[in-house]
Amino acid sequence: MTLLAEFHDIACNPAAYGKKLKKAGNRKIVGYFCSYAPEELIYAAGAHPFRIFGTGENIQLADAHFQAYCCSLVRGSLEAALVGRFDFLDGVVFPHTCDSIQRLSDIWRMNVKGSFHLDVVLPVKLDTPSAKDYMTDVLTRCKSDLEVKLGTTISDENLKKALRTYNQIRKYIREIYEMKSADPDILRGADIYAIIKASMVMECDRLLTLLPLVLEELKKKNNIAEPPEGKRVILAGGICNHPDIYRIIEEAGGAVVWDDLCTGSRYFENLTEESKDPLTALALRYLTRPVCPAKHAGLFTRAEYIVKTARERNAQGVIFLFLKFCDPHSFDYPYIKEILDREGIPNIKLEVEDQLPSEGQLQTRFETFIHML
Repeated sequence: MTLLAEFHDIACNPAAYGKKLKKAGNRKIVGYFCSYAPEELIYAAGAHPFRIFGTGENIQLADAHFQAYCCSLVRGSLEAALVGRFDFLDGVVFPHTCDSIQRLSDIWRMNVKGSFHLDVVLPVKLDTPSAKDYMTDVLTRCKSDLEVKLGTTISDENLKKALRTYNQIRKYIREIYEMKSADPDILRGADIYAIIKASMVMECDRLLTLLPLVLEELKKKNNIAEPPEGKRVILAGGICNHPDIYRIIEEAGGAVVWDDLCTGSRYFENLTEESKDPLTALALRYLTRPVCPAKHAGLFTRAEYIVKTARERNAQGVIFLFLKFCDPHSFDYPYIKEILDREGIPNIKLEVEDQLPSEGQLQTRFETFIHML
């Protein structure tokens, strides 16, 4: 599908797209880490939110600041900043997720010049009576900080428009996911990867033009005569920065029909209520969306969500993708695996870095797992 070429180009090199936006000079660009970053506030302030990913290149400069056992997302992002790949950014927002991101925030502030720096310390426990007030207060402070840093005022009208804009984008992405889940052959996994990754860095107006066109093309193709042959699997974990993962799974006889990833469904799950006060509504979305290991909403919430998703999507297995040295996901994994095993859902764990293991090794592991399903 020629419509997808733009998504693939941007997903392949987000920094080049960011530099192009900067050169156009339409908006200031604010980088962010993590899907808990308040994109809507950045957008309502008249700036462009830009998701920061790691680098697939060798890490050298960042190793002078981080131990080797920090994850490749943290080290790779700092590496890209130190070599000037993010010199188009006017600012960076750091939500407090894990210890490594918190330390990255400090090191970035001291070593990367030319852009403002903003920490957003959202609550960790989301199921307490005070969590809503805490979350709303943090977002209110973030709004004020962005207004100062960007020299603007974020009106309720602009924030409500931002909520509507991002709701519509997330609706479109979810509908594409739903179509892929119903018919895995309608779209390659690498295409889904490109769509959602590019959506985290593309201009909203362009997304609102392209995504409906993609849906229209998919609906024309949605006339399957025979059920697809691939074994249905779900990906779970944190960030996935590897389109080849999807291709290798498909070549091994599998089909990714959903995910529980930060660069996946957790980005678009749950919409923001447009009828409420905008900051309160934004806080409620962060409180009620599927959690990652950096947040707490119950002892077994993540495992229960993955089991529920596997049942709803008729998935035959779960593949965990963990960044090596990611402590939050490593701490979560044992109890999630125990519950999946108890529920009779086959699962496998794969640790990855910015550089994937050899393709032959991955192919063998995936073929073996999918053969068991």
